[in-house]
Amino acid sequence: MTTALILGLLALMSYLLGSIPTGYLLAKALRGIDIREYGSGSTGATNVLRVVGKGPGLVTFLVDVGKGLGAVLLARWVLGQSWSTVPASWFEFVLLAIAFMAVLAHSKPIWLGWRGGKSVATSLGVLLALNAPTALAAFAVFLVVLAASRIVSLSSITATLSLPFWFWLFTQSWPFVGFSVVAGAFVIWRHQSNIQRLLAGTEPRLGASEG
Repeated sequence: MTTALILGLLALMSYLLGSIPTGYLLAKALRGIDIREYGSGSTGATNVLRVVGKGPGLVTFLVDVGKGLGAVLLARWVLGQSWSTVPASWFEFVLLAIAFMAVLAHSKPIWLGWRGGKSVATSLGVLLALNAPTALAAFAVFLVVLAASRIVSLSSITATLSLPFWFWLFTQSWPFVGFSVVAGAFVIWRHQSNIQRLLAGTEPRLGASEG
C-alpha cells in the first residue's frame, strides 16, 4: 500500500470517526427529536444536557471525547508502522492534519448535512492523544472559568485561547502551536452565535434553558 493511500485512508477514517453524530442519535433514540431544532441547535453535549438531560449529556461528552482520542491514537499507531517511506520531519504535520479532520468532522458531519456541534469535546479528545498535559491544562482552564461564570461557551472559548501557550510550554513544538491556532480559530468561529449573546449579555448559564 502506498504512503499516499495510507494517508488518505487515515484522513478519511479520522473524518468518519469525528462525524459520528452522538448527540443527534441519542436525542432521536430517547426523545424522538432532532436536537438541532432545539436549544442552541448544536449536536454537542451542552445542548443535549439542556434538552435531553444530564445522563445523555454526559454520554455525548464522553463519546465525543473518545472520537477525537481514538482517531489520533489510531493514526499515530498506523503512521508508526508505515512511516519509513516518508521523511521523519513530516510526521508531526501529517499527524496534526489528520487530527484536524476529526475536529472538522464533528462540526461538519456528512451524515447530517454538515450541521453538527462545535467540536469542543472532540477537540479535547484530540488534545489528549496529541499531548495529555496540554489537554489537562486547557481543561483546568475550562473548569475554573465555568466555576466562576457558569457559562459553558465562555469557558470553552477561554480554554481554546489558552492552547497555544500550553502547547508551547509542554511541547516546545511550533507545528503543535500552529495547530492550536488553526483548530482553535475554527472552534471559536463555530461559537459565533455564542459570542454575540455573550456581548449582548444574553448567553444562558449552566442550569438555565437556552432560548
